[in-house]
Amino acid sequence: MTVATQIQQAIASCESTLASLHSFALETNDQAAKQMFQNLANQQEQIMMNLKARQQFIENEEPQYKEQ
Repeated sequence: MTVATQIQQAIASCESTLASLHSFALETNDQAAKQMFQNLANQQEQIMMNLKARQQFIENEEPQYKEQ
């Protein structure tokens, strides 16, 4: 498995986790829990942005990964 494939899988996992965190925040009535889920979602978005930046870097350095 290539690094590009692994990063794609990590991004997909982050997107899934982000969706779950947003869902949890919407479904709870506990304001402390809601704030916690929102904070975690913000952190997850930052992680996802970092992974996407790394993916872009890899694609620029190794154009053959774009074809996968």
